[in-house]
Amino acid sequence: MSDAPHRTYRIIERRPEGGVGATLILDGALPAEPGQFVMVWLPGIEERPLAVMNDDPLSITVRVVGPFTRALAACQPGDRLWVRGPYGRGFPARGERLLLAGGGSGVASLTLLAKRALAAGATVRVALGARSGDQLMLPWRFRELGCELLLATDDGSLGLAGTALDALEPDLAAGWPDLVAACGPEVMLRALARRLQGSDVPLYLSLERAMKCGFGVCGNCHCGDRLVCRDGPVFPVDEVLCLLEPAP
Repeated sequence: MSDAPHRTYRIIERRPEGGVGATLILDGALPAEPGQFVMVWLPGIEERPLAVMNDDPLSITVRVVGPFTRALAACQPGDRLWVRGPYGRGFPARGERLLLAGGGSGVASLTLLAKRALAAGATVRVALGARSGDQLMLPWRFRELGCELLLATDDGSLGLAGTALDALEPDLAAGWPDLVAACGPEVMLRALARRLQGSDVPLYLSLERAMKCGFGVCGNCHCGDRLVCRDGPVFPVDEVLCLLEPAP
């Protein structure tokens, strides 16, 4: 974790992400571990956590869901952003065969993991899911890295008609992966955790919660007896499975 104040970056490139957001590529690096996040501040608007999509150059991916994300996604090359971090516990980059599952803006939490694993000589397969093809985020980045990419959409408009878990099923059934990592809607994480219950394949999940401080002071991101910003956002599945189950 970094205790440094905000650093100022300029946007050097903006890439649209389907019809739902954008990736902003900044003019400097920020060393980070796969799965860590940064707090991004737009003065006069708000500060919010975002996954580190890439650390060199620092890049972030935003899905538009409200005023802050709309303002951030509308930023253009030359605009400034204020960033602090990185924070949190990330994914372990181990194993020779990694299977990654992502949905929504959670996909950004997996790109740096893919980059590091590929650099270490691993084979990486990635399943991305969305409601429709125009809502898929970051397929270009995984292709750029050289991952084997599996796409799934609820409406069948692109890739497999189904979910990211459906796309992963052949590899899971064959016992292919040494490690599975996922980030996205909790219904997806819950289904994946149930599918791998009783398996000896390690599963790591990145949870999304509203974070204010980023380092465990405000308590806003509590998840049971854990703070997602400090103890996560990445957890081994056995630490959080009970927290993902819906209340009775």
